[in-house]
Order: sequence, then C-alpha cells, then structure tokens
Amino acid sequence: MVPLKGELEALKTFVIIMKKKLLIVESPAKIKTISKFLGDDFRIMSTVGHIIDLPPNSLGITINGSIGIEYVPIKDKEKIIADICKAASTSSEIFLGPDPDREGEIIAWHIGQEIKKVIKDPKIMHRITFNEITAPAIKQAIIDKTDVDLNKVAAQQARRILDRWVGYEVSPILWRKIKKGLSAGRVQSVALRLICEREEAIRNFKPEEYWSILGIFGHNDTNFEAALTHINDKKIDLKDGETTAQVVAGIKKETFIVQEIVDKTRLKNPNAPFMTSTLQQTAFNRLGFAVKKTMTLAQKLYEGLPLQDKSTPVALITYMRTDSLRLSDTALDQARTFINKTYSKDYLPSKPNVYAKGGKAQDAHEAIRPIDVNITPSIAKQYLPKDEARLYELIWQRFVASQMTPAQYAQRNVVIQGGKYTFKVTGSTLIFDGYLKVYGQEDEQDEKVTIIPKDLKAKDALALQKIDPKQHFTQPPAKYTEASLVKELEKEGIGRPSTYANILSTIQARDYVIVDSKKRFTPTELGMAVVKMLVDNLSQIMNVKFTALMEEDLDKIAQGELDRDTLLREFYEAFKTALDAFMGEDKRKKPEPTEIACPECKKHMLAIRFGKSGSFLGCLGYPDCSFTSNFTRAEDGTIELTQAEAPTLLDETCPNCGKQLRMIKGRFGLFKACSGYPECKYIPQVKASFKCPSCKKGDIIQRKWRGGTMWGCSNYPQCKFAVFSDIEETPCPKCKLPFLMKKFSKDGKVTLLCSDKNCGYKKEG
Repeated sequence: MVPLKGELEALKTFVIIMKKKLLIVESPAKIKTISKFLGDDFRIMSTVGHIIDLPPNSLGITINGSIGIEYVPIKDKEKIIADICKAASTSSEIFLGPDPDREGEIIAWHIGQEIKKVIKDPKIMHRITFNEITAPAIKQAIIDKTDVDLNKVAAQQARRILDRWVGYEVSPILWRKIKKGLSAGRVQSVALRLICEREEAIRNFKPEEYWSILGIFGHNDTNFEAALTHINDKKIDLKDGETTAQVVAGIKKETFIVQEIVDKTRLKNPNAPFMTSTLQQTAFNRLGFAVKKTMTLAQKLYEGLPLQDKSTPVALITYMRTDSLRLSDTALDQARTFINKTYSKDYLPSKPNVYAKGGKAQDAHEAIRPIDVNITPSIAKQYLPKDEARLYELIWQRFVASQMTPAQYAQRNVVIQGGKYTFKVTGSTLIFDGYLKVYGQEDEQDEKVTIIPKDLKAKDALALQKIDPKQHFTQPPAKYTEASLVKELEKEGIGRPSTYANILSTIQARDYVIVDSKKRFTPTELGMAVVKMLVDNLSQIMNVKFTALMEEDLDKIAQGELDRDTLLREFYEAFKTALDAFMGEDKRKKPEPTEIACPECKKHMLAIRFGKSGSFLGCLGYPDCSFTSNFTRAEDGTIELTQAEAPTLLDETCPNCGKQLRMIKGRFGLFKACSGYPECKYIPQVKASFKCPSCKKGDIIQRKWRGGTMWGCSNYPQCKFAVFSDIEETPCPKCKLPFLMKKFSKDGKVTLLCSDKNCGYKKEG
C-alpha cells in the first residue's frame, strides 16, 4: 500500500526529529565534560585544534587586487574532517563551539566551510561560544546561537598572513647569511630584540659609587634605625668615601631631637582577578612555573578534571585566554556570599570591587576565576595532581581576595633633626589583614617591619648610638625572566598574552637564548647576530612601536573598523622593498669580527662564526689560516679563548675497525663514536625490538635531539616516523601498536600513553 502525501511528510518530519544534534569543539578533553550536560540528543566531536592552514611547503598567499589565501588540510587531519562532515550530514542541527577567541573563530569557520559541502541547508549550522564549561553556560550558549564572526576570521587571517610573510620570506635569507635552520618571526624577533638590547645595556653599564648613612638612635630603652636623607634641606648625594667621612664627622658633633611624627592609616587594596598575562607573571614569580606550563595547566583546569567521581571531569576555571578583568554578577554574588559566610562582615566591602583595564579588552570574556568558589583549594588538593592544584589555588585566592576589603597598616613617619642633618624613618604595622587573609603577602618588602618606639613624641631628645656609613654601587639593568619579559611585551603592546608561551618556547628552541639557574634570559651569540642583521636590514618589522601599532590594527579588523586587505597591502609594499634590498646584498655569510688577533697567523683578526655545535671563533684569513677556538663571553662583553675538552677514550672497541671508542660532546650532549673518524664513522645505536610501524621495513633507533631522547625510523628521510619521548616496549592494549610512550612527571610518576592520537590510550602510574 502506497502512503499518502501527508503521511510521507509526517514520516520525513519524524526522521528529522530522530536525528541527533552535533556540537563541535576544539579540544577532545572537553567532550566528556560537556556530554554530561547535553544528554543523548547531542553528539559531540572535536577538531583537535586547527584542521586547515596555509600549505607547509609553499607561501600560499597571492596578491592580485585582493589577497588570495591557499588553505590545505593539516597533515593527519583529513580523517577528522571526513568524520565530522559525515556526522554533520545526518544531523538535525550543528553547533560550532571552538574556543571564544580569534583562533577558535577561524577553526569554527574552517570546519563550517567543510560542512557546507555536505549539508543542504546551511541555516542549521550555528556558532556558539562559552567562557566556562558548565551546564548553564553551555545551554545558554545554545540558546544564544549566532553566526561565525567574519571580522574575527579576517583578523586571524591577517595575523597568519603577516606571520607567514615574515617567517617564510626572511628565514631563508638568515640560512644563507648566518646558518641553516634559523627562523624569523614578526613578534618573536621583536621579543628577542628586547632581550638582546637588555644584554647590550648590561655589557655597557658602568657602575657608579654612592654612599648611604644609617643612624642608630636610642630612646629610653629602645634603639631604632633612621637613614640620613638631607643636608641643609638638600637631598644627599654622597659619591665617595672621603666626602662621606666628612659628613659622618659632622653628624657626631650634633645633638638630635624628634622634629616631627606623622601617624596615619595606609590602605593596601587587593589586586584585580587574573587575566592571561598577570596569571603568567604571578605563576612564574610565586610558583616558579614557566609560561608554557602555566597555560598547559590552566587549559586542563578549564576543560575539566575529575574530583570525587573519577569518571566525571569537572571544569574548574573560566576561559584562560582573556584580557578582561570583568566578573559576572553571578561570580560576584558567589564570592560575596562565600566571604561573608567564611570570614566576617569586616572582610566584605559594602559593594563589589570593580576593576577596569586600559585599552580595548575583550569584554565578552570574563577574568580568569574559579567556576565554583565553594570548591576551595583544600578540596581541590585532595583530587588534583600537585601542579594543577597549586595553580588552581592561586587563581582561587586571587579571585576571592579581589572581592575583599583592603589591608590596613598603621604607618608612622618620623623626622629627626640634628643641626643641618635630617634623618627619616617609616614604620609600618599591619593592623587588619583584609584581603591578605586569603592572598598572603605579595612580596618580601611587605614582610619587612621597622620597629619605632610607641612612646616616641615630637621634640623628644634622642641619643645617637652609632653611625653606619655604607658603600654601594649602582646595578646594571636586570636580565629578563619569563615574567618580566611578558610584562614588557604587554606594556609595549607586542603580541598577545595567548601567544607569549609559543614565543618564549621558540626563541629557546632556536638557541637564540639560554636560561640560567636563576631563570634569566641571556642571548646567545647566534641570537645577537640574528637581531643585529634584522635590525640593520628590516628595521620596520623589528621596530617595537610598529609591531604594537600592527596589533592595534589587527584589533580594528576584528571590530570591523579596518579592511583586512588594506592593512596587508600597505605592510607588504614596504616589506617587499626592504626584503629585496636585503636579498640583493652579498649572499655570503658574514662573520662578526672581534678585536682579537689570530694567535696562529698573527695577520688577521678572529671572527665569530656559527656551526652545527654552536658559535666559535675562526680566523678571517680562512682558508689560508684554519685556526678555530671555542670562547666564552664575560658579563661585560669581553671575549676569552677557551680550549675544547679532549674526547675521552673508552675501554670499548669499534666492531667495524677495532679502534677504541671515545665519548664526544656534540650538539645535543655526550655520545659515543669511533676514534678512527673520519675514516670510520661508527656510532653505537640503541635499537627497539620491533620494526617501524609506518614503513614496516626500517629499525626504530634511539637518537638525541634538542628536547632529549627520541626514537625514529632508520630509513629517514624516506620514512619520517618519530616519537619524541622515551618508550616502553609494551603493546598498546587498545590498538596493538608495539610500544607505548613514557612521560615522567616531576615527582617521578610514569604515564604510559599511545602515540596514536586517534587511539587515546593512557595509563597513569
């Protein structure tokens, strides 16, 4: 029997209703957290980050009137795209939910463009954003569904094109003129310039002598210190010991009285809740976390970690890439209720504390805060890994403290006079802790307390017990740390806090800087050479102010106030002119001459050159003179020649030629090799017991690299299979791959995981 037309329509409607809705997010870690909120009506899939980008082996940008962009799927993302499109083709409604920033917007746009190819009605596809992964936030986002913001897409495209032009066009020139493998970056190179200029300032710094004088004064049975500040009402400026001795002699002849006492209450207000840059700085200073580590941990707290129920992750903080200080009314009410209940009314201001940020903050976002203030750090510590718990505690404390009353100090300023000599001292005593109850002292200065006698009164006579002159020298500018560099980048408007972790990682990975035991950046000879060459030849892209203005223009594109192609064309015209001049120069590598004469030929000066193992000194008379030497550079910039350590012979023989093996220091550390090199090139290799899972032919061999140990196929470069970690030869119980990766935490715990991201097997030790 053939169904009637009305029955067919009803059947179609029923089929549509039975279709599931599809939510697409950026990170697979969010799926489990979100799925508990939406139930069986939704299918949730992940793009696993970006899915489409510029091609890896060509520029991918054309300028023919408008700016043309060539997009290709990122390697290994074709299956993800196909799976999402297949699910979308049978979905009743599609929600694009990548992160609420420009990178998230371009991911939403890219996957949306792919989905449009397989669905009949593009109106069933929507963009949603949420700043926290909670049931109310997700459900409200679905209600407030909208379209992809094409202005944000254009801003991300402009940033990507600018970065591609600089990186793709400039880096090869550096390879020719300095050494292979170098990279330039529109923001990265400017950040490196800041470090190099600071190092130059330190090297050129000339310390100046100055003196201070402390007086120890007695009142009744109490002694206290005060510093000499003025002579004849003029601020002291003691430059040498002889002048200081004359002043000390004069002070000893005087009698002293308390000229003035001023008592007042000083308020110290709480800091604003965290945004990305302040979280990065404070986590570095308080917890010792590198910027990259902070962002990785914050990502986990945002996406969700299990608490009491090990099978159910709980999102703990709001979105961690934000420059907003705004707090929602819900968050403010939650904080005020908690403070009133946990502490007392004295710790609760009469109205919420509101913080404003200069410039154009993304006010659609909130500051970084805990989602549920009732999940206190003491509760979180019971369930979270140690570092995640420490970062959560910092975020929780900063948020709660931001809504508390100020700390109060009783401050006493005392002026002491003896003839023409004026001494001053300030004592400060904490009388009400306020927000410090939660957040604690900010730094060491807050903990220093100067004791001033309570019974001290104006006109009281004081006994000069002792005079203590001290010699000092002015100090050079401090080297940058990750925290202080982030602060400087933000102050200058260079880059965005969400990009800082990648910038800092890149300049270290390229050997442009080293980090010392105090976590301070020092540029390498290579880093200094790269900056000098770029400043000399591409001054515009290395200009701090120009880079900051470019960030402002990108913001204008995102706000619809500036056309993308107008900005790009203006940049490229000036950039191409400078680039052509740079490329047209002498293409030979130009070593940097020093003032050290070659000790071998005595005719030429030595110059800094760069090889596979780093920088070294070589004679400018090469090839007639082949003298080379390692060297060190002192704090003041002077260079000293050093002898390379001789290889250590081992009690092992080469299986190929029978000569002794030796231990050699290479680019990535010590390794064994035959002492018969270059005639014999034998190097012992550690092999895995299984063949390459990719080509099925090569052996899997252990190698050293910049990041430590890696395992790769012996058929490289024909086969590029590699695992950048240690391995355990235990088959994956899920996908049967013949090994598992081993990851070690700081406390020594081992986590085993499958190298196949699509498998996802993980076992924590």
